[in-house]
Amino acid sequence: MFCGLMKTLSFSFPTEVVVEGMSDVVVPMLEAFVAKPSDYAPSKAPVFYNPVMEMNRDLAVLALQTLQRTADRELLVCEPLAGCGVRGIRLAKEVEGVASVFMNDINNEAYHLAKFNVERNGVADRIVVDNEDANISLSRFGAPLKRFDYIDVDPFGSPTPYLDSALRALRRGGCLALTATDVAPLCGIHPKACIRKYGGRPLRTEYCHELAVRLLAGALARTAAKHDIGVKMLFSNSSRHYVRLYATVDYGARKADASLSSMGYIHHCFSCFHRKVSMGLFSFGKFICPECNTEMKIAGPLWIGKIVDKVFTDSMDNEAKSKQLREKRRIHRLLASISGEAEAPITYYNVDAICDKIGLPVPPMKRVVTELETAGYKVSLTHFAHQGIKTDASASIVKQAVAGTC
Repeated sequence: MFCGLMKTLSFSFPTEVVVEGMSDVVVPMLEAFVAKPSDYAPSKAPVFYNPVMEMNRDLAVLALQTLQRTADRELLVCEPLAGCGVRGIRLAKEVEGVASVFMNDINNEAYHLAKFNVERNGVADRIVVDNEDANISLSRFGAPLKRFDYIDVDPFGSPTPYLDSALRALRRGGCLALTATDVAPLCGIHPKACIRKYGGRPLRTEYCHELAVRLLAGALARTAAKHDIGVKMLFSNSSRHYVRLYATVDYGARKADASLSSMGYIHHCFSCFHRKVSMGLFSFGKFICPECNTEMKIAGPLWIGKIVDKVFTDSMDNEAKSKQLREKRRIHRLLASISGEAEAPITYYNVDAICDKIGLPVPPMKRVVTELETAGYKVSLTHFAHQGIKTDASASIVKQAVAGTC
């Protein structure tokens, strides 16, 4: 990834040059900020840059290009938490039809480094860089004729502090992209933090990463509804380090009400893996598992509607063919997997967890899938987990299929 060392720059910290897509940017030399093995270099550096998120930025290029093709016009783009500027620069250089990019970072050193990288990449005529608080910056674009077509909120941690201002700065039909790197709260390791930040209860289930996406989507839908804005989820994905969501917005109380109708709860039985979805923002009373008579635990409120649009995902995959992407094969595999599960039932079963529960060795996934399909059930693999399957079969049927293939 690293192609050289910049020795003559006037920054107060060691730097190096990295190449992503069609851009080459100066970033902090991360290894210089690791004092002990437990140090997380991107957060220790004076300007934030995370090389692990390159594919996240690749997907942003593909998503924005897909949006531009659909809109068939030039787009106004905003990145309120720019860091070294690599994402905004890539969007300007690699996406056809981007009229301008507004980048901002409250960190003064990040501001100067981003401006340097903008000049270095020859896009100063289309990128403006500002240096203030992200919410204050976004609030300047809340008027109807100043709003953006696309806003990318990619913080270190939760994006929820920026939702209100970002939503107000989006035009009708605009797209908001969100990254949440606080996966531990969203996956139920720190439930109180998740409730505080996302307004929903998580659960430490085997499908917690899908719950994480749905909790983020639910927080977005409820925040948007306060402003009489409805949302539609276009694309989402999960990795070990973060969850990512793309959603379009539409104005009007009815649109907001329609979005809230996609809110609900997931009831999970930790004894037998049975799960149940209930509609609505409010849940009352206890729920007893019909399979084993155990009290079920509840996750939510969260988004229970679609978290992926298959047509949009397939269009992203098509756009990848003509883009200069280091991880192109991996991206094609990921998008194909996400497209394949776009119409699948909510939640998934982890074959590892089932085998651990019933004390059996893990069978080949293909054998489990074939067993369920032969029995007449819909089955798809999921990008959320290597050993995960989405199916309309009940938990008891899935356990029988797993046991029957061992």
